[in-house]
Amino acid sequence: MSIAPAATIKNLYVHVPFCAQKCEYCAFFSEASSGELINRYVWALEREIALVAHDLRPQTIFFGGGTPSILNLRQWESLLGTMQRHNLLGAEEFTVECNPATVSLEKAKLLRSLGVNRISMGVQSLDETLLDRLGRVHSREMVFKSFDTLRQAGFDNVNIDLMFAIPGQTMDIWRATLDEALALGSEHLSSYEVIYEEDTPLYAQLKAGEFDVDEDLACDMYEELITRSAKAGFKQYEVANFARSVRSEKSASNGSTLSPLQDPLIPAFACRHNMNYWRGGDYHGLGPSATGYVRGLRTKNWSNTQLYCEQLEKGRRAIESSEDLGPLKRAAETAAFGLRMNAGWPFEEFNRATGFDLRSEWSEDMDSLVQRGWAQRSPDRFHLTSQGLRFADNAAEMFLR
Repeated sequence: MSIAPAATIKNLYVHVPFCAQKCEYCAFFSEASSGELINRYVWALEREIALVAHDLRPQTIFFGGGTPSILNLRQWESLLGTMQRHNLLGAEEFTVECNPATVSLEKAKLLRSLGVNRISMGVQSLDETLLDRLGRVHSREMVFKSFDTLRQAGFDNVNIDLMFAIPGQTMDIWRATLDEALALGSEHLSSYEVIYEEDTPLYAQLKAGEFDVDEDLACDMYEELITRSAKAGFKQYEVANFARSVRSEKSASNGSTLSPLQDPLIPAFACRHNMNYWRGGDYHGLGPSATGYVRGLRTKNWSNTQLYCEQLEKGRRAIESSEDLGPLKRAAETAAFGLRMNAGWPFEEFNRATGFDLRSEWSEDMDSLVQRGWAQRSPDRFHLTSQGLRFADNAAEMFLR
């Protein structure tokens, strides 16, 4: 019998690699769904859960993809039943990503009854032409219907995902999408600029000259996002993430509560699982292509569902690679990721998390960012300005030296 370490891991990510079809912009590992392969994957994932359960007492769980909501009722019952047997349910925040085309009331009620308490819905756009351009399988009508279904099932913590700077997207279309999405009354909003990843159809179209990238328009759209979301009651807490501090009047609250966050600059409905990433916390990553970060060791599973299943069927983890990060490298990554948050890094919190003092190891880097107007430094914390957040990746590179 395995004996758990003194400090078990409190965060779990599970990758579900299946989609109805691959989106034009997607570079994540995913594949078109297949009934038999999904069944085999579920069985393998349950084996992987069993192998790490002794080291898990999750406070946050996140099923991402792919499209986790593509799993059917029987598959969800089996997976969550396995987690229940290993005492892995009951997380304070349990998120499942879903596509509006794969939400049913029966499935939503099942997930809610078994401990899922947060849904992240991939909307991307509310313009039919742009949805088609992106290769999405849902319509705008499905978004509104699915949101109502989630409320009816008792979900009072819902995130909406949007994209901007989509080829063909005008400012008027973006404003209309923002107005309609914000009017839904979700607790959380994530919004990302389109990224052109190699080996995606959208990247090939860009290289073929089918459209141009308008950086000025993208910047204007980002500013519009910040302005309109604030007016709707959202507070930006990370480059691409916005949350409410209190529930919307349209929320179908079932009386569930969230424990208060330590930092008053972070809104109550901020995604706690993602904040663990940005704060350099440990997490187990399960499923094909999933990465994990446990006690300084970063692991990556095989980005091949067949091979993933074969390894688990032999009774071993499907880990393709691992890297043992030294203390200073771990601290540098933690510093860089934490800069994505509006709250930046309270110096004492960074010291507790890493054992290093941000003010001594990265003093010159902080001074350089302040001089550019990208950051502010106070006696107790360091954080990027609104301009700096727009270039957070560039700022992060300075800390990753």
